[in-house]
Amino acid sequence: MSTAGQVIRCKAAVAWESGKPLSIEEVEVAPPQKDEVRIKILFTSLCHTDVYFWDAKGQNPLFPRILGHEAGGIVESVGEGVTDLKPGDHVLPIFTGECKECPHCLSEESNMCDLLRINTDRGEMINDGKSRFSINGKPIYHFLGTSTFSEYTVVHVGQVAKINPEAPLDKVCVLSCGMSTGFGATVNVAKPKKGQSVAIFGLGAVGLAAAEGARVSGASRIIGVDLNPSRFELAKNFGVTEFVNPKDHNKPVQEVIAEMTGGGVDRSVECTGSIQAMISAFECVHDGWGVAVLVGVPNKDDAFKTHPVNLLNERTLKGTFFGNYKPRTDIPAVVERYMNKELELDKFITHSVPFSEINKAFEYMLAGEGLRCMIRMDA
Repeated sequence: MSTAGQVIRCKAAVAWESGKPLSIEEVEVAPPQKDEVRIKILFTSLCHTDVYFWDAKGQNPLFPRILGHEAGGIVESVGEGVTDLKPGDHVLPIFTGECKECPHCLSEESNMCDLLRINTDRGEMINDGKSRFSINGKPIYHFLGTSTFSEYTVVHVGQVAKINPEAPLDKVCVLSCGMSTGFGATVNVAKPKKGQSVAIFGLGAVGLAAAEGARVSGASRIIGVDLNPSRFELAKNFGVTEFVNPKDHNKPVQEVIAEMTGGGVDRSVECTGSIQAMISAFECVHDGWGVAVLVGVPNKDDAFKTHPVNLLNERTLKGTFFGNYKPRTDIPAVVERYMNKELELDKFITHSVPFSEINKAFEYMLAGEGLRCMIRMDA
């Protein structure tokens, strides 16, 4: 029986207030409006960004809210004006979008869509400023335009990547955020050449995805930098060949790396958000050709300084957002790299829980255990 055009009642994990366990509730999900798609979520995973906004320290708290933005699912119905998706399509909802019409989308160099770029403060749909979620008539806010901690969700068509239906959604769903961010930072922005050296600052999920990008690119040395030595063993599975813990040295880590590599690494990727790590990542690349890429998100009042001579000596400092991938245009091809066994994803998924136990995923992340916890919506 078709549910198109009707309100769907389903289960969702609702964050009622900051820092409190999510509550499984029956919610009403309205039909998709113009340029919107309603998706049946099959698998979702927990990203640090979800925890950050659930904790709601340092930003505008917005509750009650349905969090979640790394997921895979199947299109249930489409709203008016949607032509490139149909019910039954396998898709990844993505926290940032691609309208395909603004100057950024028309540029080969940018993925920062004017209409749909990430907006953490918006809790309603862009079309009419209203939520598609409610409980007993009371609206529940959206998160990043995706809200995947629900059995059904409504997403703007520009934030939906249509992928190969053969791809296992419980694996490729991690490409909708963290893995693409790290992997793309290396392969699309740092662009190491075969045989070059790469330093990765921060060996969490995004940093290890950046290391995976260096491995796939044929880097000869991949140096992992982290304050937590327990991460070093796991990182070997992602191609990391050497490890540096800044706490083990009485000099700046950029000097340590320069000594290890005869003047500096060819490329570096910073995945922590720490301004000290940003400075070190830039200053540890080789003069003449070194490229440093910043991925980590800093605190809003942060600033860092480095001597201009570091730039004049022909080092390059770049930033990236979502690995420079355009969601609708590029992510399907990243899924194909996984299907062709060029890119490994299974090793990023270290835990799995049924939807009813979603709070366990938060516990794992808060304890620093594992990388990604897969949440099975049908369990």
